[in-house]
Amino acid sequence: MDFTGVLTPDLTGWPQNGKFHFFRSLLGLPPCREVFRTGALRRALRTAIVPQFLLLWLVMKTDGTREIHGVLFDWDGTLLNSYRADSQAYLAMFRAMGIPWGLDDLARHYSPDWYRVYRAAGLPRRRWDAADRAWRKSYADHKPRLMPGARRVLATLLRRHPLGLVTSGDRQRVLRQLREFRLAPLFAARVCGGDTRQRKPHPAPLLLALRTMRLEPRTCVYVGDSPEDLQMARRAGVRAIGVLGPFPTEKRLRAARPDLLLDSIAELPQALHELLR
Repeated sequence: MDFTGVLTPDLTGWPQNGKFHFFRSLLGLPPCREVFRTGALRRALRTAIVPQFLLLWLVMKTDGTREIHGVLFDWDGTLLNSYRADSQAYLAMFRAMGIPWGLDDLARHYSPDWYRVYRAAGLPRRRWDAADRAWRKSYADHKPRLMPGARRVLATLLRRHPLGLVTSGDRQRVLRQLREFRLAPLFAARVCGGDTRQRKPHPAPLLLALRTMRLEPRTCVYVGDSPEDLQMARRAGVRAIGVLGPFPTEKRLRAARPDLLLDSIAELPQALHELLR
């Protein structure tokens, strides 16, 4: 039996893997940097006394990064089509605060961390609480809907993976919406704005969700619609999947180069299937 050809696709990931170093030593190979340059690995495999099926197992189990043990989501713009409610609440807040901003200004400075928007608009820190109240008052007049296909996607993925939610949104508002859509029981972890001292793109919110779910970052994916989502995922060691949504983040999202970029959340189950192949 000769499995040497099977090894080629996965070689690049091996130098970081402890099992690779064990078998490199067992086979009498040079240091890992030289293995790939000199072709010593292939020569050793042809003459190795170690059963080659064991090395095939090593290829299949290199570091677990091809497995997906958990799928975690952003909320606004990813699962919830809240752009109209969110943007109208911002415009109402800007008027109440005397800030001459419109939708174009909001689009240029939009961030899931609304305090970044406040800073960009030059709103003094002492007025942030009043701005929050004005935003919430306007938002309450709107009833956002789920993104098309979101409920079906969650139901499909729940049969295969535990699900988590990591959002910058206000906890009271997000949990109320989850209850209204009857989605709360689907998520093993629900981390909202204020649950950690640091906000996106800091990895703390995502790491808190992973600890709650008892999952390793490298075996999970995070799905979001903003570059801050991708930055948070990468800093946490989680694979980052971008999805185009209603918020004005497409250009920056593409520039952030997610591991996968989807046109809609409805594409996610098939995309994860392809990722595992």
